[in-house]
Amino acid sequence: MKNKKTLVLGANTKPDKYPFKAITMLVEKGHTVIAIGQNTGEVAGVKIYTKAIPVKNIDTVSLYLKPNRQKEYYNYIVDSKPKRVIFNPGTENPEFYQLLELNNIKAEVSCTLVLLATNQY
Repeated sequence: MKNKKTLVLGANTKPDKYPFKAITMLVEKGHTVIAIGQNTGEVAGVKIYTKAIPVKNIDTVSLYLKPNRQKEYYNYIVDSKPKRVIFNPGTENPEFYQLLELNNIKAEVSCTLVLLATNQY
């Protein structure tokens, strides 16, 4: 399995939250993770940043932000040139899908946890 460098947007340090579970599972499966959330902290050895940091060679962005909170990250995500953006349940955003597709980035409405659990990541 190939290491897919993943940016988790909407990271959270609460163990019952999906971004926490996703970061933990990504690390367990050997992926490099960069995490950005509202609060600093650490999950599975991954530091959570509160601001967009410069990133390179991102394979996947896993979104855990509601559509109204995604807007401020549009340019950041497009400029990161990921291969795909996974819109986890509750983050669906047709406006953003169009912007991504115009920039040759795949918009995937899916669930990071399910993809990882079923080895489809």
